[in-house]
Amino acid sequence: MIYDNHNRPISYLRLAVTDRCNLRCFYCMPEEGIKYLPKHQLLTYEEMERIVLVLARLGVQKVRITGGEPFVRAGLMDFLRRLAEIDGLKDISLTTNGVLTAPHVADLVALGVCSVNLSLDTLDRERFRQITRRDELPAVLKTLDALLDAGIQTKINAVVMDGQNTQDLIPLTDLTRTLPVDVRFIEEMPFNGEGSHYPVLHWTHRRIIDEIRTYYPNLQKIPDPLFSTSANYQIPGHQGTIGVIAAFSRTFCGTCNRIRLTAQGTLKTCLYDNGVLDVRALIRSGASDDELTSAFLRAFAHRPANGFEAEQSRDTVTESMSTIGG
Repeated sequence: MIYDNHNRPISYLRLAVTDRCNLRCFYCMPEEGIKYLPKHQLLTYEEMERIVLVLARLGVQKVRITGGEPFVRAGLMDFLRRLAEIDGLKDISLTTNGVLTAPHVADLVALGVCSVNLSLDTLDRERFRQITRRDELPAVLKTLDALLDAGIQTKINAVVMDGQNTQDLIPLTDLTRTLPVDVRFIEEMPFNGEGSHYPVLHWTHRRIIDEIRTYYPNLQKIPDPLFSTSANYQIPGHQGTIGVIAAFSRTFCGTCNRIRLTAQGTLKTCLYDNGVLDVRALIRSGASDDELTSAFLRAFAHRPANGFEAEQSRDTVTESMSTIGG
């Protein structure tokens, strides 16, 4: 196991396989989309596999595949099969918007994919269209059904946006009554390609919980798993659970065990940093595995204590979450 300069273990890699997405979510990118990188500027699957091999030898045990939307990149399933063969990896998970995912669920089960995070900000078709700028809710719900039928641990991720979907807090919470899902509400962050939508974030993690308690006063706090980014709750008698992720308030930085690698090969040791290592450039300049290892260790030894410190070291945040890796 490796530790950063604040004695936090680093055991979890979020790996973006593409910056492309088939939705245009309000909180992720402008309506006109973002300027996607040319294919040669993205890491190849072979380069990503090599990076994961190096990090697994250092103690990374979990890899979550993200995008953009992972399933818009051809060859994803073959890449996942190669990852599944890497010694030391105990958990391969996936984050998806669900539009293209349903036909692949059986293969995900066969690969031993541990869990899937499904982005779903509303159950109302018209609001879904307004938020994502695409009419794809039926496809996403088909994926949700397929994941649950297959027995894959499923977490629903809903970004809470003032004036967009706050009326969906309770309908999404209600899913936990009869479904074994973890519904996680996420504070909106400024990673939409434009900067923050609000001078002040009104829907904080505290307000989200207060709103749910208005309808479910018996909402109970339950223990949080080790390294959890969410504060977790359950309503007595419900099959599923509720989580709230203080992604903007950044209350969980002290136990963060994760790093990110963007699709273009930039290492981020904090979501809010500006990128601390160009891994693609190292690989394409002929760096050995030992040299890659040394570069990673140097980056981990200078990790910011929290997201606020990371943000202070950069200019205004204007990237899209699709570019960073969801």
